[in-house]
Amino acid sequence: MTDIIRNIVQRKISRRSALTAFGAGASYLAMPWVARAADDTIRIGFPTPLTGPFAAEAKDQVKSAELAVKQFNDKGGIGGRKIELLVRDDKLNGGEAATRTLELIEKDKVHAVVGSLSSAVQLAVNEVTRARGVLYVSISQSDTINEVKDFSKYTFHEALNPTMTAGAVARHTFKKGSKVAYLSADYAYGHEMLRGFKRAQAAIGAESVGEILHPFGAADYSTFMPRLRSMRPDILCISNFGRDQANSIKQAVDFGMKQQMKIVVPVLLHNQRLAVGPDVFEGVVGGANYYWGLENQIPTAKAFNDAYRAANGGAIPTDYGAYGYTGLYSLLLAMQAAGGTDTDKVIIALEGLKYDVAKGPQRYRKCDHQSVQSVLVLESKKKADMKNDMDLFQVVANEAASEDVLRSCTELGFPA
Repeated sequence: MTDIIRNIVQRKISRRSALTAFGAGASYLAMPWVARAADDTIRIGFPTPLTGPFAAEAKDQVKSAELAVKQFNDKGGIGGRKIELLVRDDKLNGGEAATRTLELIEKDKVHAVVGSLSSAVQLAVNEVTRARGVLYVSISQSDTINEVKDFSKYTFHEALNPTMTAGAVARHTFKKGSKVAYLSADYAYGHEMLRGFKRAQAAIGAESVGEILHPFGAADYSTFMPRLRSMRPDILCISNFGRDQANSIKQAVDFGMKQQMKIVVPVLLHNQRLAVGPDVFEGVVGGANYYWGLENQIPTAKAFNDAYRAANGGAIPTDYGAYGYTGLYSLLLAMQAAGGTDTDKVIIALEGLKYDVAKGPQRYRKCDHQSVQSVLVLESKKKADMKNDMDLFQVVANEAASEDVLRSCTELGFPA
């Protein structure tokens, strides 16, 4: 899996290689349409890594996506047509994701695809969907997917991107003159978050004192900690995901790093905080797309939370889980506005959509189809301050939706 992800990161997958990886002929590239099954069901493909180190976040995405489908179906579907969610395990592997996506399109005749939980794997999904003329709403952070070389009219990005996330965290933790050290995962997610932090760092006037890349899925970070400590930073930025986040923060704490520097992460993960407890994460600051505590200020967050609790035995939705809801819901709203599943009509509806389904106002920017939305900055609470087991974070800031925090369309390679 690591080799495939690295290959995707190091070079853009060509349309031909993405398809031939699973035995499709190059002739597919000349066919921007797919014959649909005769029944009236609206089928949405949902590839996500149900196995592997991101499985907890992926399973939360599925639960939230299922909730969106249920809510639409309970109201009669779209124009009387019921919606079906077809979940597939992409195993956090670019080749597997491409295989499953092509099967969803060719065999299952899906009308659109939503999903992915890797910045690299989503590029493999995107290669297949855009070559086949199928709508794809990505729900994993990526800067690359918005750039002109990977973008297509079929590509929409519901998730935050690293420029937005790392930028928000930096604006609320870095100061002019801050000395910052970086520990980043050596694949697309880590590289893009590192770039996002450095972009914000330059604007703020902070100083980088060093950076270390670690392999994906590393269990032992002990060799990195003395080197990071010797850099004497004020702030340590740890940019990784899933179990890597829990393991690296725990070992940084074991080495006494929190006594000498502030630890920040681009994305503060609900599931990883639960996995290792409040003491390890206490005081760690990070970004987020969603936190259930928004229900005290945002009516749609409360409605989402209440519906999720009712469907999941009182459990609350998580950050990355919420992407499954907002990504699928926005697509279904566009299909409703378009009066069905005609791809060109749904694209027009998505480009004009203004939606608030869980966290406040959102909309897709036309040039790159990036969802313009709020960005949360959270701080992990100490145990004594928690009101209950789910009272994990304090909201430090809620940056309002704005194109000002995005890279410009021209910077992404689009015409001025």
